[in-house]
Order: sequence, then C-alpha cells, then structure tokens
Amino acid sequence: MRGNETTARLDYRLLLAVDIQGYSKRDARDQLAAQHQLAGALDRAAHGIGLDRARWDKQVGGDGELATLPVGTDPAPVAGGFAIGLADALAEVNRGPGRHRLRVRLALHYGTLTEGPFGPAGDAPIVVQRLLDASPLRRLLDDDARDLAYVVSDSLYEDVVQTGFCALAPGAFQPMKITAKGTAFRGHLLTRVPADAAPAARDGTGTGGTGGTGGTGAAPPGRPHGRARSLPALAVR
Repeated sequence: MRGNETTARLDYRLLLAVDIQGYSKRDARDQLAAQHQLAGALDRAAHGIGLDRARWDKQVGGDGELATLPVGTDPAPVAGGFAIGLADALAEVNRGPGRHRLRVRLALHYGTLTEGPFGPAGDAPIVVQRLLDASPLRRLLDDDARDLAYVVSDSLYEDVVQTGFCALAPGAFQPMKITAKGTAFRGHLLTRVPADAAPAARDGTGTGGTGGTGGTGAAPPGRPHGRARSLPALAVR
C-alpha cells in the first residue's frame, strides 16, 4: 500500500442519493432555481427528523447529490420520516409559481465504504447509485401525480423497514431487480403510502438523531400502520 491507503478505514454508513427529473431540459436560470428548491426541500426533510444536513458528507452534481450520513445515524427515521418529509416539501414547492415542477428520485442504502480523495469508495456508493438510476424507479415518475420516486436497497428493507421501526410499512413497498454492468441489484420501491404516515412523521414520533437514541418512526404499540393509499400499478422488470 502507498501513502494514505495504509490508514484507510472501512465503515458501515447510511447513504442517500437524490436526482432531479428533467434537469437537463431546463435553461440555466431554471436549473439554478431547481437546485435551490431541492436544497431547501432536503433541509426541511432532514430537520423534520432531527438531522442537520451540514453534517452530511456530500458529493454534489448539478442535478442532485450523493450524501454519506454521520456515523451512528439511526436509519429508521431516514427510511421513513425523511422520505415522507421530502415528499411533503416537494408538494409545497410545487404549489408555488414556476414553469417546472420539482420531481425527484431518491435512493437509500446502508453498506460499506471508505473515504477517498474523490469521495467515498466501496460497494455502498455503487449500490445506491445503481438503484437511483434504475429504470423501474424512473418509471414511477411516469405517474404525473408523483413528485417523489423512492427506493431502498434490499438489505435496508430487510434490516430496517421490516422491523416496524420505520414510519412506512413493509407492504407499502414492491420489490425490484435490475442488472447493471453485469451485476444484479435488488431494491424495494415505495408504491403505496400509509394514510397516517405523514402526520406521524410531522409530529415528531418519527424523529431520531445521529446517535440512534431518538424516536423510532414506528407506530405506537397497538396502533396499526394506517390504510395504504394505492398508487398506479407498476411494471417491474
């Protein structure tokens, strides 16, 4: 090994990737407006679960970002409350004036990486980017009623969403499998939204800080996740 490679450390981290739909079709002024709108929406969603985006390690592009969240971040509020809060924030943005709606794709994964001079290296950044670029996720935005298309990795779904500590019920997701550059990637697309999920996230029951000791985002004992609002059928290949 050479140089700083000898001090490299492999960590398990929570990664979040987001991308604006149709960004390249906007002129420069509208692209700048979309960037500011997305930054504000992400800030609001993070604040809603007690997180500060200033503490996230970000690789930004014109149309989105890849963020590595701090060590110890509780994944359950991010998988549930953050996604719900982001959908709410996008809806609020889109109620205002403007030539373009702000519609985005969101992917979430928890896995291994190590910090490098050009950003995180390892399996986790690759997985979250492949899920973000997946055709089934893009097709969710064919539904004009949607502002957000959301996918979690297969491992995050099993380890977090299925535990009940997430504000989104497991039944709200649909599995998908894609192949990219000869490798198979599995994830779960949010296709239904529980009717009582958003209020739970907004009132603080879905909040959690970076130490993992905050609220869980789960429904209180004895309270079922609300009836799911069905969205248009999705063809997943």
